[in-house]
Amino acid sequence: MNRRGVLLGGLAVGAAAFPMINRGSFAFAAAPGRAYSARAVKVVRESLVIDMLAPLKLDFDPKFFDQGFGAKDLADYKASGITGFHHSVGIGGPDAKEQALQFLASYQGWVGRQADLFTLVGTVGDLDHAKAEGKYAVIMGLQNAEMFQKAEDVQDFYRLGLRCAQLTYNSQNLIGSGSTDRIDGGVSDFGEAIIKAMNKVGMLVDTSHCGERTTLDAIELSPKAIAVTHSNCKALNPHPRNKSDEVIKKLAAKGGVMGITGVRMFVKDKDPTTVSDMADHVEHVTKLVGVEYVGIGSDADLNGYDDMAPDQYKALKASYKSSYAFRDKIDIDGFDHPTKVFDLTEELIRRGYSDANIKLVLGGNFRRLLGATWA
Repeated sequence: MNRRGVLLGGLAVGAAAFPMINRGSFAFAAAPGRAYSARAVKVVRESLVIDMLAPLKLDFDPKFFDQGFGAKDLADYKASGITGFHHSVGIGGPDAKEQALQFLASYQGWVGRQADLFTLVGTVGDLDHAKAEGKYAVIMGLQNAEMFQKAEDVQDFYRLGLRCAQLTYNSQNLIGSGSTDRIDGGVSDFGEAIIKAMNKVGMLVDTSHCGERTTLDAIELSPKAIAVTHSNCKALNPHPRNKSDEVIKKLAAKGGVMGITGVRMFVKDKDPTTVSDMADHVEHVTKLVGVEYVGIGSDADLNGYDDMAPDQYKALKASYKSSYAFRDKIDIDGFDHPTKVFDLTEELIRRGYSDANIKLVLGGNFRRLLGATWA
């Protein structure tokens, strides 16, 4: 079981980039006690913000599907500034295909019943349309590829709406090795066939939870650029879920994009762990390969893990290997609320990033990658 399996089971800085912190700032009505600069608000509003790992709601109770979002949830979405949500869950085991089908049917039905606010994504143009219409675009993904029992299954799942698939979760499968496996044997012959099939139909290959060798093999074997939708930099924190500089360089060399998470133990190995520490990972990728290859994959819903129901929170932590090194909190300070994108934007402004480069980080880079992959 993993945290999402629970659900299914029950600096290129522009010359004009001058920080404007506390100048022209104002409070958000939907974010009591929080104030953001006029510049930060303008940048977010002008950006196509894409969070490349953003479950719609960290609620593992099956009753979730019995109703739509309430006023509080909808207010959070409206305040967030995010348009694109990569809604991806973990599956696995002998019934992985059935889990995947249940996930796609359940959530696409749920989105369809709220079509006035939410819209499904089939092509990159759907993200643009959602931004123009003030809707929330849902990219359907899966954090494992065990539902592919043969290469032909890839096209079937693409037709069912799947647009992104992670090759492995944390453990070995027939495709390759996971990040917490003791030995990483790389991508198998079967895995190579799956990668080729994903490229053929235009499904994004994701290696966020894959081991080092498996990730490097996937980058090499994929004709198209791939993604690390939600991870962090091993050079700053040697967590097994983080990626080495070698991976980041080879990912970028083929046009791939790495999404930085706000998960506390991935960001830093000790407290305090803040949005500034998260921005260190953005900056590390920027300095290593360029700002064109980094984005956001928060790996949480708008309110984060620490606001989950206590019983679900306890079960989630218990479902992982000790190498995950959970601490008291999972979310980082300053990136644990619906308007967290504005906090990250303020931090990038403080560091001297231009508006254009911030827009790339917030979603421009992932939009480019998705456009090239899904075409």
